[in-house]
Amino acid sequence: MLRVSHGLLHLTTVNSMLTGKQIAVTGAVLCSIAVAGGAFGAHALKAAVTPDRLETYKTAIAYMQWHSFGVLFMGYLYNRAGEVYFRNAAVLMLLGIFFFSGSLVLLVLSGKAFLGAVAPVGGVLFIGSWIYAALGLNKYLAQ
Repeated sequence: MLRVSHGLLHLTTVNSMLTGKQIAVTGAVLCSIAVAGGAFGAHALKAAVTPDRLETYKTAIAYMQWHSFGVLFMGYLYNRAGEVYFRNAAVLMLLGIFFFSGSLVLLVLSGKAFLGAVAPVGGVLFIGSWIYAALGLNKYLAQ
């Protein structure tokens, strides 16, 4: 469930069941998937798609890689600090990966250009995730 208080989006139910360990492990697994996706793009896709589509694919994988590592790190911080900002940041990063990277990869593989319109949703989720990360760091490091 989503709710807003004090101007912040609060993610409840699903993310309240997540532990720091689960988040960090999920991030690590997604990092490995991103590496495999990069190898797939460099070898199998190179000859199958246009250079523009290959660049789109590379962007999707790069954002997946960075944010997967972000998920791993937010899980570590949540496990260490118990600060829910880190958990919320991780959940938004996961959703961002799904919407941003997922839509761009599907666009490249399917050729359905309308999928490009989904990517900005993921971008907004990424931005929100880093705001949550900053809030968590500000609180955690102030102790």
